[in-house]
Amino acid sequence: MEQLFATACLAIDQEADALEQLNLTIWKNPELLFQEKIAHDALTNFLEERGFSVERGYKNVETAFKATWECQTTGDKVDNAPNIAVLCEYDALPEIGHACGHNLIAQLGVAAALGVKAALEKLGRPIGKLTVLGTPAEEGGGGKIVLIEAGAFDDVDVAMMCHPSYANIFLPQVLALRQYTVTYHGKACHASAAPWEGVNALDAAVQAYNSISALRQQLKPTTRVHGIITKGGVKANIVPDLTEMEYFIRAENRRELDVVALKVTKCFESAAIATGCTVEIDDSQKIYADMINNRALAQVYEKHINTLEPNRRPVTDKSRAGSTDMGNVSYVCPSIHPMYYIGAAINHSKDFTKESGTRSAFLLSQNQGKALALTALEIMSDLDLLAGIQAEFREITGHN
Repeated sequence: MEQLFATACLAIDQEADALEQLNLTIWKNPELLFQEKIAHDALTNFLEERGFSVERGYKNVETAFKATWECQTTGDKVDNAPNIAVLCEYDALPEIGHACGHNLIAQLGVAAALGVKAALEKLGRPIGKLTVLGTPAEEGGGGKIVLIEAGAFDDVDVAMMCHPSYANIFLPQVLALRQYTVTYHGKACHASAAPWEGVNALDAAVQAYNSISALRQQLKPTTRVHGIITKGGVKANIVPDLTEMEYFIRAENRRELDVVALKVTKCFESAAIATGCTVEIDDSQKIYADMINNRALAQVYEKHINTLEPNRRPVTDKSRAGSTDMGNVSYVCPSIHPMYYIGAAINHSKDFTKESGTRSAFLLSQNQGKALALTALEIMSDLDLLAGIQAEFREITGHN
């Protein structure tokens, strides 16, 4: 095994310059959800040039892809040889670019794939299959959920990815997420000459905002409700006849999310009643699940990253919880989503955007790619380990 591990790490190091350019191409060209054409083309071309079988626009999602590699031999394949999926993300955020470091996630995912391929080529026998899944639109679009519904994970035994952060966290807390777009309709009129003729849609939005703010003191510490007014009127001397709000609700799990959603929805509806407006509540966006961290799988990753970085910063359990559609993946196959330190800045900030484009962040991400490659190789080489990972998954989820 040690020789395979060394081969994987060497292959990643030998491609360092190309991987850095791939990373910077994505970082310098931030693209929003389902519009990641530059990233999609850069990643698929890179993998295809290195011998992977690539399906572009995978499952009819234009900016998704699937790249696979299996050891090509004439020998018999190993029974139950696992299919290990490494997931890449590459969408950015509006106005602030790669403030969540998805350029690094893409880089390290490709690095892991190169390492596994090199090791299996050296081994010369088919002990497993490596799949790279390009999953667009993590930032609100639920790209992985779309792919789950299309069957992209039906043959996946284990799914892995790593996410840059302000801290090292092996088992991050990931909250279930529900998204709302709320539109209030009123009646416009002159705000000075005849305000009594109007129905103020901005009053409804403000009333809902304040009601939700008051509700927070009765919510659990792990629950998050946060929103903005995206449309508040057109001019101060016109009573607004249309306003719009965007709200996110997060909770520990789907059951708790449903409880909170009912309370928040009543705040939206009551504000309309109080102001005489009508309201449209759109909750059609994909619902993100909480994350089931597979501990048996995480322990293998933890062993390898600690070997690669013996002096790495301490692990913290104090995760400032966010949400990801990787949570949905963790309900269909054993999964991990460890967070790793690249700097002190918090995700979704301009400072994090800067950090995600630095040389140091690239090098730290290279180690994450190596850790995932070694984790995949160990699982492929030890079917008892895979059985333990899957047994834990079945026990928690109830899957057969």
